[in-house]
This record gives sequence, structure tokens and C-alpha cells, in this order.
Amino acid sequence: MSTTTLAHALAQAQAGGLHRLDAQLLLLHASGRSPQERAWLIAHDTDVLPSDALVLWEAVLERRLRGEPLAYITGHKAFYGLDLLVDARVLDPRADTETLVDWALQALPAAPQRVLDLGTGSGAVALALQYERRLWEVHALDHSADALAVAQANAQRLKLPVQFAQGDWLHSAQGRFHAIVSNPPYVAEGDPHLDALHHEPAMALSSGADGLDAIRTIIASAQQHLHPGGWLLLEHGFEQAQAVCALLAQAGFSHLESRLDLAGITRCSGGRWNAPPQA
Repeated sequence: MSTTTLAHALAQAQAGGLHRLDAQLLLLHASGRSPQERAWLIAHDTDVLPSDALVLWEAVLERRLRGEPLAYITGHKAFYGLDLLVDARVLDPRADTETLVDWALQALPAAPQRVLDLGTGSGAVALALQYERRLWEVHALDHSADALAVAQANAQRLKLPVQFAQGDWLHSAQGRFHAIVSNPPYVAEGDPHLDALHHEPAMALSSGADGLDAIRTIIASAQQHLHPGGWLLLEHGFEQAQAVCALLAQAGFSHLESRLDLAGITRCSGGRWNAPPQA
């Protein structure tokens, strides 16, 4: 019979090096509670975990301590106010990527626009844009059929009419768009940071010796798929803004700028194609 209280379970997790918030969310998951019920843990900290919950708790705690993302363990991740279903077929959506969504929403009018999300993964960016701008026609592409299955399941669950298709970057894109946004792989092959990300799909993380191969491919073909004045907005690594802006300038983009993420790190760069002169 279990004698482990909620308070003891939390202390056990933190003693193992787990952040308190992660421990709380894991314990709520094991207890069959929602992530919004952290206050319940405090009110019931002397409650004993039932045997079945204890077995699940010990299993998920071990997975998290081995470095598996919390989102893969619980099957959920909050992104831009949306509850997304995620698993190891897609990247764990990061809050830093909300910078890309913010920029697209600010760059384009709320009136009908045609927007494309490249390498959509779980669908996080495309679904956030569609949720915020119901008049937009949002499209999303991904090379991975597995990733598209996750993204489409999220769209159906959230009742958002994003149009999905399988393809390699812009090779399968149809027509022109007012904006193309992407969070492509941008980690250099062999980068030591990849060791901590081994639970996530490698093809969605790294891209060539300098991490810029996918970004080069997107920039080189984006002009054919943008309306005049259309935006190309790209997420990238913390030291890549200068290189990405140089690639955009070489390809003929103007109005170049970069945006900071929540930690104040340069996270996204972009520009406009054949932009009209500013008044």
C-alpha cells in the first residue's frame, strides 16, 4: 500500500534535480489532474498517492530525469494560448517561437491574407495564426508525414481550418502568399547542444555544417511564392541573425530587421520582397 504523500513526491523530484514547476506538472499528470490545478497540490499536500498513481508517477519521473521533454510525457504543450497535442514525432514547441507568431500578426493586416508556415511540425505556428486571424487563409507544409498527422489532429481538435500539405520546403507550395513564416532546423551538425535534444526528431533540429542549409533553401526560393511586399520571417539560432540578414539582403529582400525572444535573445529575422518605397 502506498504511503507516499504529494509533498514527499514533490520533494523526491526536486532532490533529483527537477525544477519545481516540472515536478508539479508531472505530479498532476500522474494524479489525473489538469495542469491548471497546481493549487490543488498545495491544498492536498498530505494526501497519499493511490498505488496506481504512484506507479505512474515513478515511471514519468524517471523519464523526465532522463531528459525526455515534459510535453512528450504528458502529451500536451501550451503554445500561444492553445493546448496542443505533441509527441516524439514533432519538436516540443518552445515559447520563444511565439516571437515568430507575434511578428506575423503585427506585420500583416487583420483583413484576408494568404500565409504559409514551412516545416509546421505540431502545427503550432500555423494554428496560432489561424486562431488569432480567422479571416486569413493559412497553409502549412512539412516533409514528415508523421509530423503532419500530429498537426492535422491538432487542427481538427481545435476546429481550425489550416490547410496542410506534404512537401520539401517551398517545392510543393502553390501560388503566392502575403507572408511565409518558418521555424526551420538551424542547429549546426555536431553542435554539443544536440546531445540534450536527443529525444526530439533530429531532422527538425540540425541543418548542415553551420545550421543554415534549410534557411538558405527557403530564402533562395521564397521570392517565387511571395506577393510584392510580402514578408519572409524566419526563426534562427542566437548567433545567426547577422548571417540570416545577409542572406536575405543578397536575395533582394529589404526592410530587414530582427526580433528578440522572451529572454532578450535575437531569435527571428526577416524582410520584405520587392517592398514598395516607404512614404
